[in-house]
Amino acid sequence: MSDRFWFFAYQGQQHGPYPEAQFRDLVAQRTITAQTLVWSEGMTGWQRAGDIPGLLAAAPGALVLPPEALPAGGLPAVQSLSAELGTWELFGRGLLVMIGDLTVIAAPWTKTGFFRWFIAHLRIPQRPDITFTGRPGDIWYAFVFLALGIYAGLSRVPYLPYVLIPVQAAIWWIIVRWLVENVSPDGHQHPLTFTGGAWAYVGWYLLSFVSFITIVGWAWVWAAWARWMCRNVDGTRRQLRFEASGWQMLWRTLLFTLACGLIIPIPWALAWFARWSVSQFALVEPTA
Repeated sequence: MSDRFWFFAYQGQQHGPYPEAQFRDLVAQRTITAQTLVWSEGMTGWQRAGDIPGLLAAAPGALVLPPEALPAGGLPAVQSLSAELGTWELFGRGLLVMIGDLTVIAAPWTKTGFFRWFIAHLRIPQRPDITFTGRPGDIWYAFVFLALGIYAGLSRVPYLPYVLIPVQAAIWWIIVRWLVENVSPDGHQHPLTFTGGAWAYVGWYLLSFVSFITIVGWAWVWAAWARWMCRNVDGTRRQLRFEASGWQMLWRTLLFTLACGLIIPIPWALAWFARWSVSQFALVEPTA
């Protein structure tokens, strides 16, 4: 049985995602018709169910979808995100970002390209056509500054890397705002905004550095920081939420670091950690 998830449209509204088994049940009950528009991972766009070979084999004919055919209780209150990230493609694109940072001048293109690819492979419930509309020239200076920071860290100027930490935090705040504002469900500009203040973001950034003194406390700081950022994403009907606890972040990050230290497992460890991280973000219905 496939692990795919399916969406379908009825009376102008989108329903899903439904696991393959549940979707097949709807087909068997003839609640999905030949004219029903459906979409699943890997498809380039919405298609009529009757145009997909074998999809309606269990339910020949076309019937009108009755409202009572929908699953009891409607959509789940909490819907987790997921990501279809190929192990070697993720690793290769990560290397490309590193090369872009080392060249400095290419950093805006390599980072923007990575964000565009990554967001295109996100699977957001009820948003199957998610895209990224940001361009390399939008905030090129931010990426160039971060790339130059690598060389500052390698320099022998006393305390320079520490002095630059608050500036790097402010730059990342600019990047986060830009990322959120350029996430679109249909290829057009979408009114999403990040309302977290610059000073608050810098505070979290500095706290994450200080928390390493506690050896393990950074994991709880990162989890709280992620929840704060989610609360400050506005412009969507559903609330974005981060689900992972500090303990979950701690042992997974330590395992990921250990695997990277062994060199060979890096591609698989990176893909595992990235998929898990995405799955910890969820959309919560307002009534939840």
